Amino acid sequence: MSTRKQIILGAYLGGVNHHTAWWHPDAGSQIDFSTFEHTARTAERGRFDFFFLAEGLALRERAGKIFDQDIVGRPDTLPVLASLAAVTTHLGLAGTINATFNEPYELARQFATLDHLSGGRTAWNVVTSFDAFTGRNFRRGGFLDRSRRYERAAEMIEALRTLWDSWDDEDLVADKATGRFLRRPDAGTFAIKGNQFDIHGRFTVPRSPQGRPVILQAGVSPEGRDFAARHSDAIFSPFGKLPEAADFYRDVKARAAKFGRNPDDLKILPSASFVLGDTEAEAGERYREVREQQITGRTALILLEQVWNRDLSGYDPDGPLPDVDPDPDAPPIIEGRAFVHQDRFATVARWREIAEAKKLSLRELVIDQFERGPFVGTPAQVAQQIDDFVQDDGSDGLIIGSHLVPRGLDEFVDRVVPLLQERGSLRAEYTGTTLRDNLGLPPLPRRSGSAAAAV
Repeated sequence: MSTRKQIILGAYLGGVNHHTAWWHPDAGSQIDFSTFEHTARTAERGRFDFFFLAEGLALRERAGKIFDQDIVGRPDTLPVLASLAAVTTHLGLAGTINATFNEPYELARQFATLDHLSGGRTAWNVVTSFDAFTGRNFRRGGFLDRSRRYERAAEMIEALRTLWDSWDDEDLVADKATGRFLRRPDAGTFAIKGNQFDIHGRFTVPRSPQGRPVILQAGVSPEGRDFAARHSDAIFSPFGKLPEAADFYRDVKARAAKFGRNPDDLKILPSASFVLGDTEAEAGERYREVREQQITGRTALILLEQVWNRDLSGYDPDGPLPDVDPDPDAPPIIEGRAFVHQDRFATVARWREIAEAKKLSLRELVIDQFERGPFVGTPAQVAQQIDDFVQDDGSDGLIIGSHLVPRGLDEFVDRVVPLLQERGSLRAEYTGTTLRDNLGLPPLPRRSGSAAAAV
């Protein structure tokens, strides 16, 4: 008899974008600590595994001017998570930190410190920067090409693991009776040499409660999937619907096995949203209202400008798709988060086929295509949809976000979580003491007897 998979839940707070109804009367601040505290406390009340904080390193621009659908004023990730560690007890704290514009030693210290402060509840979401526009904000300047970004990110992860492992579990003795503080005089010694980093010295933070923080990553391309399958404890999947979600799930788990890992030790977690109603019809109507409000005509044009790389302001959002082709060679009209990783012409051709087949206007096409995988229905229907999705190996869990910040998650916790618990698919109480425990990841081997090996 097969056992039910336990659903992993993360609470996503991503800032201002085309998913966020920042203008809603019930919406709160995107920068005040009360926003982060309320979301985290609500997630912990719902027995979520972790709180996930996205990060923006540059304000996006359209034709040289900032536009208002962005993470404006977002505080730095790590101080926010450190503050949340003081007002939560069990909830994991996952932060997005860029591997392109940070250095191993400082990141290792920051995350190890947060793991100590939180009692072992820290996770690092590893991302890379994709453009020179963002690089201007940093002393490095410019940017790395795609292959070197992955090379740097891989070396960064290995470097941080070396630093975290430079202390053994028993190195910090602190024996008041004998006056002995350290077990060995070379605790924390490290030497790291590679194509990206050449550093050596003594790491200052003893081994943390988890041994080292959980590693999260997102990868869609073949190179990205291999990177995530090799280095990550969990992967953010962009696929929120079957069967493509199940295809991704099988593919990445197989890649993990190819790297000698137990596929069950790699968790797949798509982002998702939800809309609830007392009846199915009411939920459907609420969902249509939310999407109509999220994707205004201007928003639709800006999202398509990322693909066309043209000024589309002269087109009617309620008319057909632009009849011109993309212009990938022109200076970018959208900078900071542009559409750069897929074939523009193939995407436009596919969208035109979809718009013609479904009889969609420009704005309706954007609503149809720029979707985050919503679960829509009554609480019982949404609970069943989520449970079926996970049990059918679409994922190991979900990263849940709401268009309404910070109180949008309350409805999910109050109305859906109890039903998932009744189904036996979600914990009723926390059983572990660390994030690694709660995610069902195997414990790290205890370290003793020697300093960490170099990269």
